[in-house]
Amino acid sequence: MVRNTKVEGGNSMKVGVIGTGNMGTIIIEALITGGAVSPSDLIVTNRTKSKADRLKHIFKEITVAGSPDEVIKQSEIIFICVKPLDIISLSKEKASLFTKEKCVISITSPIQVPWLEQLVDASCMRIIPSITNRALAGVSLFTFGKRCEEHWKEMLWEMFSKVSVPLEIDESIIRVSSDIVSCGPAFISFLTRSMITAAEKETKIDETTATMLAENMLIGLGELLKQKHFTFPTLQEKVCVKGGITGEGIAVLEQERGEMFEKLFRATHKKFADEAFHINKKFNS
Repeated sequence: MVRNTKVEGGNSMKVGVIGTGNMGTIIIEALITGGAVSPSDLIVTNRTKSKADRLKHIFKEITVAGSPDEVIKQSEIIFICVKPLDIISLSKEKASLFTKEKCVISITSPIQVPWLEQLVDASCMRIIPSITNRALAGVSLFTFGKRCEEHWKEMLWEMFSKVSVPLEIDESIIRVSSDIVSCGPAFISFLTRSMITAAEKETKIDETTATMLAENMLIGLGELLKQKHFTFPTLQEKVCVKGGITGEGIAVLEQERGEMFEKLFRATHKKFADEAFHINKKFNS
């Protein structure tokens, strides 16, 4: 059952979302599906209005606003789901609308919460979601501003507990945590697709069958971990019988892996640093 989110005094609280691209849409769908927010309490807007209208076709009670100004004015909680540089521009331009009684949430790692706090009077936090939240699973990463009021912390924590495992994360490891939580599903999907392609190339299996097998293997693996039957090391031990076929495959993976993941983290952290540099320039301009 969907419960309306309440503020002090028992009045229904409005949740605004600026930007209904991939992650904005995932947040909206997850919060509604998880019963954290009622569609009637959601106000959304997007630069391309048709993207916001698509959500209203699915969830009839959502309000589609014509501009960010409308969303900010009518909402107590505002998720800003636009590109990092646009977050700075939006926060500067609409600063007077982000008043003290509101809560502003960025969903992107390069935007440090103290930057937002310098731009607006509202309580500020960062919540980095994952595509896995759409299945009411996975982790959401929280960073709170120093001025963020406790009732907002408690309310957003409870809200995201319905769709994920919320975790407060230190700024020093925000990028690598986001790599694992938010980018990880894409990385694992790429590796799995590569395995499917190689299987089709090297054997007589067809893509459809290989895909079905791989999908259900991942679902089963997730269940084993969720139910705490095994850890990663113990699972590998159970499957990898000494002198067996799995061991031969693991030996190839160990030999061919090299510094693949080390290079991956170096690349994401370099991109992160580059984005943070340009955002900082815009912030100070």
